Amino acid sequence: MTPMPIDYRPTPLQERRTPPTDTHDLGFGRCFSDHFFQASFRRGEGWGKSGISALRALDLSPAALCLHYGQTIFEGLKAYRGRDGAIFLFRLGRSAERFARSAQRLTMEPVPTELFERAVKALVLSERKWIPECDGSALYIRPTLVATDPFLGVRPGDEFLFYVLSGPVGPYYPQGFNPVNILVETEDVRAVRGGLGEAKTGANYAHSLQAQQRAAKKGYAQVLWLDALERCFAEEVGTMNIFFLIDDELITPPLTGTILPGITRDSVLALTRSWGLHVSERPISIDEVVEASQTGKLQEIFGTGTAAVISPVGQLSYRGVEHVIHRGKSGPLALKLFEHISLLQRGELDDPFGWVQRVDTLDFDQLLAGG
Repeated sequence: MTPMPIDYRPTPLQERRTPPTDTHDLGFGRCFSDHFFQASFRRGEGWGKSGISALRALDLSPAALCLHYGQTIFEGLKAYRGRDGAIFLFRLGRSAERFARSAQRLTMEPVPTELFERAVKALVLSERKWIPECDGSALYIRPTLVATDPFLGVRPGDEFLFYVLSGPVGPYYPQGFNPVNILVETEDVRAVRGGLGEAKTGANYAHSLQAQQRAAKKGYAQVLWLDALERCFAEEVGTMNIFFLIDDELITPPLTGTILPGITRDSVLALTRSWGLHVSERPISIDEVVEASQTGKLQEIFGTGTAAVISPVGQLSYRGVEHVIHRGKSGPLALKLFEHISLLQRGELDDPFGWVQRVDTLDFDQLLAGG
């Protein structure tokens, strides 16, 4: 596909909003920048004109397939401000690959990698004033693909809208790197093999809300999902992948089609293996976790994801029994990973994996032109 130029129509200067200077109380997903990217696809015609313009409501038919039959996927990544003011993206190519896999699973038109990466970079540069400078803050980026055919019938879409939002987010841990308490879910299940568990689609998150709400009423921040067949093996924690450090073995459930192939998960696996740790991707039962807790072999539990990077677990509840992990405090491995990945994302450490891309403002015109 020949790269199409991006039509750039910026908001007049006098109409632009002032980005927040203090992001510590900003939270996540509440504030959005001035512009967004969008491009459309139609079967038989291919990808049409794309553009960056003022953020506005989408023009969708009430009969759009995405509203009735769930053909919708998304991604999540961040742009970071380095100490010298430079802008960095972390594992952009991996996000593009996962976005394409999610599209294929839902019989949607995959967004070409070139278009995905150029859209993200161009939007980040257009919104560079919205990238916070304080530690722990970033510009969150939300690429989304929805089927827009105005048709009430169960079939794959022929028309799609690809758009990218962005907005500043504050530190995930504004009061410090604190552990969370989680509840093992024993009633609902998240996904089965052959289902949508490995795709980043809205249905997975809507389905999880009931259990999440029950856990929140009991005072827990997240739920730990078990497998759907035996209700025995650990799978994910809420919106994160999960890791267990037991007797110096770092364990995470394998990718068998029921859990999201997390980018932070993959980064943790690569880093810990390079550090010489004993790392296993294998099934781990909740009974094994409980036994390790009772015998003193359970050293740490932590979640991994784009929002928090690393989220240590201080307490796990299973069938009414509370298991305190690492005295209810953050473990040393979780903290080391959090600090190391955070520094990588801001270009402050050597990057032997080639994960970090510096986005130069001088490239903006070339990105718009299709270069």
